[in-house]
Amino acid sequence: MPELPEVETTKTSLLPLLDQKVLSIQVNNASLRWPIPNDLDKLIGQKLIGLTRRSKYILANFENATMLWHLGMSGSFRLCDTDTEIRKHDHLIMRFEDTELRYHDPRRFGCILWLDEHSQTKLIDTLGPEPLSDAFNAEYLANKLKNKNIAAKVAIMDNHVVVGVGNIYATESLFNLGIHPAQPASSLSRTQIENLVIEIKRILKQAIDLGGSTLRDYTNAMGENGYFQQTLLAYGRAGEMCINCETTLENLKLGQRASVFCPQCQPLKKVKIVTKKALKGNKA
Repeated sequence: MPELPEVETTKTSLLPLLDQKVLSIQVNNASLRWPIPNDLDKLIGQKLIGLTRRSKYILANFENATMLWHLGMSGSFRLCDTDTEIRKHDHLIMRFEDTELRYHDPRRFGCILWLDEHSQTKLIDTLGPEPLSDAFNAEYLANKLKNKNIAAKVAIMDNHVVVGVGNIYATESLFNLGIHPAQPASSLSRTQIENLVIEIKRILKQAIDLGGSTLRDYTNAMGENGYFQQTLLAYGRAGEMCINCETTLENLKLGQRASVFCPQCQPLKKVKIVTKKALKGNKA
């Protein structure tokens, strides 16, 4: 599934479309996660004037409307010539002045929507801060985690805590810091939290610089692969040797996601979690 670095890389690869007018729109299959709106024709004649990213959403700003695009599990955008053969899962084709933009999505979990009051409230307003912004800092994260007894990895992958820290980048960040993925979030020390913020930012910046991760079929809109997967130290390496201590890397499931870790370098510390229920019992 494309994560934040892949979405950022995709957004950047779409920049050649800026200041170009939409000439025509063709919807081959409207049945994505939510139906593609049936009034996209109002974009014809409008210029694309801006492209930004919020979490894993690309916001496409046209002269009189804004669209919200999400790649879902298997979605991708491609810039191509008008005579390029249409593929089976090319669900949306937008013809611009110099090129065509095609949305390809075999599993159809992505979305092509208007950014309106409903989608803003439902999909955008509840999101946490961007991980590469100043708003994501140690003080903020410590405050968010202090009462969370869920696994540290699950906590940092929660989009209400911070957006865009997907499975790959959470796994690598925790491995590099020697934090067990199942360590209760509330038990992390202030130093660990400070280092975690720094490491998440470093990992994501590096992934963006390398064009994201191509683990299956991800490419940007120019058809280029990402190369961050060549630097992976833990993700996808269960059963292989840890590069630090040569212990066999293990795998566990957290939040329905595979979580690879080194039992030697990332020991699970025993901590006593005091719940609100226990506190009430003590007062009684």
